[in-house]
Amino acid sequence: MSPPRSAAFFDLDKTVIARSSALAFTRRFYDGGLLSKRTMLRSAIAQLQFLLTAAPEDHVERMRKHVTEMSAGWDAATVRSIVTETLEDVVRPVIFTEAAALIAEHKAAGRDVVLISASGMEMVEPIGELLGADLVRATVMEVIDGRYSGRIEFYCYGEAKAQAMRELADERGYDLSQCYAYSDSATDIPMLTAAGNRAVVNPDKVLRAYAQEHDWEILDFPNPAPLVDWSSTTTRGWTAFAAGVSAVAVAAATYGIVHLLQERHDAA
Repeated sequence: MSPPRSAAFFDLDKTVIARSSALAFTRRFYDGGLLSKRTMLRSAIAQLQFLLTAAPEDHVERMRKHVTEMSAGWDAATVRSIVTETLEDVVRPVIFTEAAALIAEHKAAGRDVVLISASGMEMVEPIGELLGADLVRATVMEVIDGRYSGRIEFYCYGEAKAQAMRELADERGYDLSQCYAYSDSATDIPMLTAAGNRAVVNPDKVLRAYAQEHDWEILDFPNPAPLVDWSSTTTRGWTAFAAGVSAVAVAAATYGIVHLLQERHDAA
């Protein structure tokens, strides 16, 4: 009898990448005619709040409302096309080097890598392909006649993430007691608790305190950097490039300012 399969479940935002995947493509959506200048400004503010917030649950709800309202009426095929075409420029520079290494380690150990995120499937699925993830679970927006209705069919958030893990375990034969889970947010405590091995990554204050109380491993990933394709036989594993790749328009400038403010806040 073969041993049970194992998997490593990764949250996305602030765990694998250094920014909000739901807002990362804002500039590209503007260039593609999906956003107005006013909505661009609102998204920049939302990105600032995402990076600085001390109340993750309240903020995620505000983020959900902002993204669903913003995307109502968008052509779903256009969104996926923009994400796919701009993925290298937008996402690769903000992948945490340490997260890339950890993903590679799990793949080398024969575990499935599962990306599980509250962001929309149209964003998360291509990012999962870039990272070499085996499976993706993400929020599913309702599409009517090819356009987003502004409603959500499945919100991959909180307890729903843990339920998705249990369903995958049933489907694929995972022994969750032998699986791994990683996240930055206290809203993902159900997800982290569902796995037998868990670690918190760049945790918010609530999750850091919870992890310390329960003796969970705490990881700090400070270094976003471009990612090498480890699926190639000549580049398997990971390679860290020098941090500080060139910025991309308004979104990257916003991230740089907020990162400096966060460092000053942490040092205070």
